[in-house]
Amino acid sequence: MFTGLIEEIGTVRSMQRQGGGYRISIVAKAILNDVKIDDSISINGACQTVVRWDAHSFDVEAVEETVQKTTLGSFSVGKRVNLERAMQLGGRLGGHIVQGHVDTRGKVVRIEEQQTSWLLSVDVPEKFARYIVPVGSICIDGVSLTAARVEGTRLTVAIIPHTWGHTTLQELSVGGAVNLEFDIIGKYVERMMSYGVQSASNLDSTTQPHGISEEWLRSMGY
Repeated sequence: MFTGLIEEIGTVRSMQRQGGGYRISIVAKAILNDVKIDDSISINGACQTVVRWDAHSFDVEAVEETVQKTTLGSFSVGKRVNLERAMQLGGRLGGHIVQGHVDTRGKVVRIEEQQTSWLLSVDVPEKFARYIVPVGSICIDGVSLTAARVEGTRLTVAIIPHTWGHTTLQELSVGGAVNLEFDIIGKYVERMMSYGVQSASNLDSTTQPHGISEEWLRSMGY
């Protein structure tokens, strides 16, 4: 679990093909202070497991599923990436709840510098557009941001100078791909609405779950 607040920018040191995936070595500094084998680190928003580390770098293994859904397979030596360690319970949640489970890739269609910020517009695959909520949370390349505008399948976020200067968002270009993770709460609500739920009294029955309806809500005391 992550917050979407980037701790540092790392650099890809090597990319080794492993079947349909890659073993990726990344040079870092701050996040290596307490790293261990099996730790989770968000790399441009994708949760990856540390399989090797030393004083200057760490390795992860991006499998086929990760390569298909994220931009990790397109990394090259020298690429800079956003890094965040898994959050600790009891700490402040400064961003929003981020799983590090990238939903899809988006396409950068516009970058506009304002007087005090930057506007970044991204086109989202149509089947994921329903997860974009105006003024709702969105994770782009591991960065917790707010959807300032939503127009069909296009979302626009406003980026403050600190975020612009301390992440790789400043290195994006029109036409490039970014990793997107939508708010987990909306995805769970949609799943329950589409699949159906059972009341507590029916949990041990053999009947099929039914959808949420006005009648069901009344039976539950709403």
